Parts: sequence; C-alpha cells; structure tokens
Amino acid sequence: MILTSELEQKLDSHDGEPEDERNLGGHLVVLALYGVLVVTIAVLSAVTGRDLPRRMNTRDLLLAAVAVHKLSRTITKDAVTSPLRAPFTDHEGDGGPGEVMESPKYPAGARRSVGELLTCPFCFDVWAVSALTVGQVFAPRPTGLCVDTLAVLTGADVLHLAYAKAQQIAG
Repeated sequence: MILTSELEQKLDSHDGEPEDERNLGGHLVVLALYGVLVVTIAVLSAVTGRDLPRRMNTRDLLLAAVAVHKLSRTITKDAVTSPLRAPFTDHEGDGGPGEVMESPKYPAGARRSVGELLTCPFCFDVWAVSALTVGQVFAPRPTGLCVDTLAVLTGADVLHLAYAKAQQIAG
C-alpha cells in the first residue's frame, strides 16, 4: 500500500514538467490496478475451484449489455451516486434526467484518471462488465438478479423518457 501511495504521489507531482494532456502515468496506475484485480480474482477462482461461466446465449448477451449500460450510467452520472465520485470530481451542472455533469477534480496523475473513469460511462463499462463477470463466477444467482433488475430499470428509464416526449408532443 505504501508503494502504491508513493507511486501515486510521484505520478501526481508535476516537478516543473509540462502537463501530459493524455495523463499516461495516471492511466498506467489505473490500468495496473485493473490488471492486479483481474489476476487476483482469476487466482482466487482457481484456488476455490470455481468454474468460469459458460458462453452466453444471445438473450443473455443482450440482457448483460443493457445491465452494464445501466450500471455504468448509474455509477458515472446519477445524481444520487455523486457522493461516491465527489473525492475525484467537481460538479459542473445538471445532465440528462436525474443525471449530473462532472469533471475530474485533479489536473493530472492517478487521481485524475480515477476522476475520468468515474465521469465517463464508456470508460467505466469495462469495470462494470468485469464486476458482473466476477459475480457470475462467485455468486451467479444474486448476480443474475442484479442483471435482471438493472435491465428492468433501463426499460423503466426508456418508458419515462418516452412518456415525457409524448407529453411534449401532446402539450
């Protein structure tokens, strides 16, 4: 943990150098963290004798895609999850219905990369699908229930938006 903290401080410091707009050092830290988590979970699944999930059929793939979309938008955009993002982001204003717009709080380094990850649903998708995959390995029934719930919530969102549009047209 101390090594990670020291690495993070080094990557977050500027030392008079021009800021790397792409923030490669910060992205490297986040990428390394992701890799360590994936390897740890793979080893843990092997040690505990867990089988990897079977290939998904088309229905399951579509359901998972909808669930990952909803999970990713909930984590990165929902107003009620903004306290989770607050250590890494600044509030910019309102977004879509029930959503906020935020930007990374830090100018560079690992903290900026985490801020970018937590404000970008496209960036967060790989983390969301990985979490659901881990759930399929270690807790398939509760994960299946979560996938179903997230898919239903996405359907409800579509219906809310369609209803609001119908009201605009009628009104």
